[in-house]
Amino acid sequence: MSPRRLSLIFATFLLVSFLTGIAGALQAPTLSLFLTNEVKVRPLWVGLFYTVNALAGIVISFLLANYSDKQGDRRKLLFFCTIMAIGNALVFAYSRDYLVLISVGVLLAAIGNASMPQLFALAREYADRSAREVVMFSSMMRATLSLAWVLGPPISFMLALNYGFTLMYLCAAGVFVFSALMVWFFLPSVGRVEQPVDTVVVHVSAWKNKDVRLLFFASLLMWTCNIMYIIDMPLYITADMGLPEGLAGLLMGTAAGLEIPVMLIAGYLVKRTGKHRLMLFASAFGVLFYLGLILFQFKAALMLLQLFNAVFIGIIAGIGMLYFQDLMPGRAGSATTLFTNSISTGAILAGVLQGTIVENFGHYQVYCVALALAIVALLLMWRVKNV
Repeated sequence: MSPRRLSLIFATFLLVSFLTGIAGALQAPTLSLFLTNEVKVRPLWVGLFYTVNALAGIVISFLLANYSDKQGDRRKLLFFCTIMAIGNALVFAYSRDYLVLISVGVLLAAIGNASMPQLFALAREYADRSAREVVMFSSMMRATLSLAWVLGPPISFMLALNYGFTLMYLCAAGVFVFSALMVWFFLPSVGRVEQPVDTVVVHVSAWKNKDVRLLFFASLLMWTCNIMYIIDMPLYITADMGLPEGLAGLLMGTAAGLEIPVMLIAGYLVKRTGKHRLMLFASAFGVLFYLGLILFQFKAALMLLQLFNAVFIGIIAGIGMLYFQDLMPGRAGSATTLFTNSISTGAILAGVLQGTIVENFGHYQVYCVALALAIVALLLMWRVKNV
């Protein structure tokens, strides 16, 4: 294949990553506000929604990952997931019924959200086939995803607060349509490579590997902290601090913008420092971030703390997935999905914890719990071997 053709395909991967990210970034940041203000449910039911959504995501993504790892054409599955994401955005655009959203909406969201791990798994397999630098290419894709989150949250809050949630979700559906067209017409199909017998044995026993388990639970706790913050922050800064609702989008966008150089620098440094050292560094910054949220509660401090948040999330999002893949060689789909499911499981805990804590104690206590979980995650990450 010509270098020009290869460059076009890699550029398409980056574009699809950006489009999928921007569509998700239009929907996710305002979800807690949508459920609170539009659907008008209590904090406990907001948390329950995130929990059910995460549970459905785990089941669906594992089923799809096993299917894609065994059956082949990952591109067609990616296209199907993107179509389901369009349906999900349309349901949220026109329904304000909590039962419809937590059933039909959650099912479509679970299938649609599987598009991201499938996209990264397809990119990993294609990069391996074309002998490209996997770590740097994955970091570039993560950086485009972060760029989407720079633009998405401020646009999301602007659309929702000024024009309504219906238009916001319709815009997300439109972006998913464009993404689906790019997947169908431009992304390649990558055939499966049969693994030798000794590698298959490793696949079966991957979860028995202590380092896989430690990495999973450390990642789970770190994402629990992050998702508790994402759920609670838009409500916290308005209800307790009296700050404008639009600030939440600015904070999320600032963090995402800072994540881009963090991811690129991490991708460059990983060969020198190793994944383990970078993940420890990120975990420590996570502890400092949540400590800062407890100590400081004014706008300037919240903006400055996004640097710590960016280092925390930028590294665990970019390097964490590759860490799983290296611990589970030859099974990119399942390793990527295991990483994604650490996020989904974190969302289960985050939904339960955030809803219960706010219902019984208030928003401030959410960040005290997040700090404790971040410290435990740091201790677990300390015990994972370097690869």
